[in-house]
Amino acid sequence: MERTKFKIFETTCDPSFGVRVSTFLENVGIGVSNSQYAVFPGFCDVHVHFREPGFSYKETIATGSACAARGGYTAVCTMPNLSPCPDTREHLDLQRKIIEEDSCIHVYPYGTITMGQRGEELAELSAMSPDVCGFSDDGRGVQSDDMMAAAMKEAKRLDKMIVAHCEVNDLLRGGYIHDGDYAHTHGHRGICSESEWAQIARDLELVERIGCKYHVCHISTKESVDIIRKAKARGVDVTCETGPHYLILDDSHLQEDGRFKMNPPLRSKEDREALIEGLVDGTIDMIATDHAPHSAEEKSRGLEKSAFGVVGLETAFAAMYTHLVRPGIITMERLMELLVDAPRKRFGLPLGLDFSVWDLERQFTVDPQEFISMGKATPFTGMELYGRCLMTVCDGNIVWQED
Repeated sequence: MERTKFKIFETTCDPSFGVRVSTFLENVGIGVSNSQYAVFPGFCDVHVHFREPGFSYKETIATGSACAARGGYTAVCTMPNLSPCPDTREHLDLQRKIIEEDSCIHVYPYGTITMGQRGEELAELSAMSPDVCGFSDDGRGVQSDDMMAAAMKEAKRLDKMIVAHCEVNDLLRGGYIHDGDYAHTHGHRGICSESEWAQIARDLELVERIGCKYHVCHISTKESVDIIRKAKARGVDVTCETGPHYLILDDSHLQEDGRFKMNPPLRSKEDREALIEGLVDGTIDMIATDHAPHSAEEKSRGLEKSAFGVVGLETAFAAMYTHLVRPGIITMERLMELLVDAPRKRFGLPLGLDFSVWDLERQFTVDPQEFISMGKATPFTGMELYGRCLMTVCDGNIVWQED
């Protein structure tokens, strides 16, 4: 990469970022000017699944962190649906040991909200608190009002975030895609939007009363955007995320293929437009991939029987740049807020000498067989995107470099 030139994008996380990166590049013999390639602060994803311990046939800390580096990410927060799940200090330390040994980037684990993610008894929140980025039962909504209230009170005492997968079990009714036109036309069982937004509304009433820090995972409905927007206007301490696939695709893009199955599902065009509006007006604070790898066999059973979840770390930036920045829907600066500033500030995650180098004019076709991730299921297969990561540096070490 000698004799190349760079435009460095700054970050509010660290006013000295540009100077430090310029110095690093010059020390390794690469000149810097506003020209050919773009340099971004290390991206941060607060919602990924690295599957270890317990499900290493799907992904490992090593492969997950490597694919994150390939996507320009230097910090991720890993969800706790593992075996054993981190509901005690002992179980958390099993995961932390693997992270320390195998990760090439910063990996911050969540602890569960309840023991075994069963919603019946609080996990060992206090014991885990020093070494988790927050508490979540991701994949399962906490059904009991009293249990969620107890968790919020303890999280407030510990000054930790409750990070909620919001889903009312009684409203699921065996559904597996959005309860919309595609489901009705093709004879599939649908997941209604209320199953998401009703629990968000419940939780925000508790947050307003208790006063803890609260973050909503992967919102997908227009009602969720409206509820969160109104709560923020009232001063409720809430942030939220959505994923690239919810901003680019809707249920009109569905095919009879497991790579289009995730939870929450792809919603309607109106929902997608509301999410974009929420992204533009600041209601939605950050973009998170919900990177959720499964084996090829688990994703080969069609929409009804495939496992929920798609991968996203290696395509997220290019997808957002191609479909949001290039058309002028948001600016590159806003995309950096969504991928860098907001997640790091909200979750208190530092930015070291972490950055990635991109060729923004390079076009490519998404081919999952090129992924480092062990998971290959993505709804973006075959999509033409712009933006290729050439190098990622974490703590001053090159952790990804294109051949």
